[in-house]
Amino acid sequence: MISDRFLDAIEHHTGSASESGSDHRVLDETSLDILFRKARSHNGWLKKDVDDSLLSRIYDIARMGPTSMNCSPMRVLFVRSEEQKKLLLPAIIESNIEKIRTAPAVAIIGYDCDFVDHLPKLWPQKDMRFVFENNPTLARETAVRNGTLQGAYLMLAARSLGLDCGPISGFDRSYVDEHFFPGTKITTNFLCGLGYGDPEKLSLRPPRFDFNEVCKFL
Repeated sequence: MISDRFLDAIEHHTGSASESGSDHRVLDETSLDILFRKARSHNGWLKKDVDDSLLSRIYDIARMGPTSMNCSPMRVLFVRSEEQKKLLLPAIIESNIEKIRTAPAVAIIGYDCDFVDHLPKLWPQKDMRFVFENNPTLARETAVRNGTLQGAYLMLAARSLGLDCGPISGFDRSYVDEHFFPGTKITTNFLCGLGYGDPEKLSLRPPRFDFNEVCKFL
C-alpha cells in the first residue's frame, strides 16, 4: 500500500498553468493525421537513412512526456549497425525478421527497475526513494507502466519528426536482455523499427473499436 507520506508529498507538489507552459492550443487536422489517423505500423522500409541527430531529437521531445514523479524509467538502445542487428535477429520471430533487418534503426525500448536511484535528480523537491524501499513489486509496476508510456511518447515524437514506426512484441525478451542489457535491472519492453515506411508493403488497416463499444460516461 502507498504510504500517507507519499500521497502528502504528491498533493503538495502543484504548479500553475503558466508554469507548465500550456496555453491550450489545439493541433490542426494534418497534425492529427500524422500522429494518429493516417499513421500506420510499418512492415517495410524505403532505403533512406536515419541519422543519429534525428534520433537524438526524437528522444529530446519524448522525454518531456509525463511520468509518475518524473521517474523516467525508459532506457533506449538505437540499433543501427549491421553487426548489432545480426546480434539482435536471433531473438526475432520469423514473421518479423525482415521488418527488423531492413529498418534503418531499431529502438530496443526497455524499462529500468533501478530508476529509484535517480529520483533525487529527477524529483529534487523531495526524496521519494522511501516509497520503493523493500518493495520491488511496486518498483517494477512503476517502471513497466511509466516505461511503456515513454515508449509511446517516443513513437509519437518519431512520427512528429517525419519518421514511421514499426513496433513489435514478437521476440525473445530474455535473449535481448541477456545480450543488450547484461548486468542491469533493465528489462526489454518492446522493439520499434524506425525509418521511412514503404507504403507498398502495408496491409489493409484493421478496424478499431467505436467509442460506445469500450467507453462509458459515469
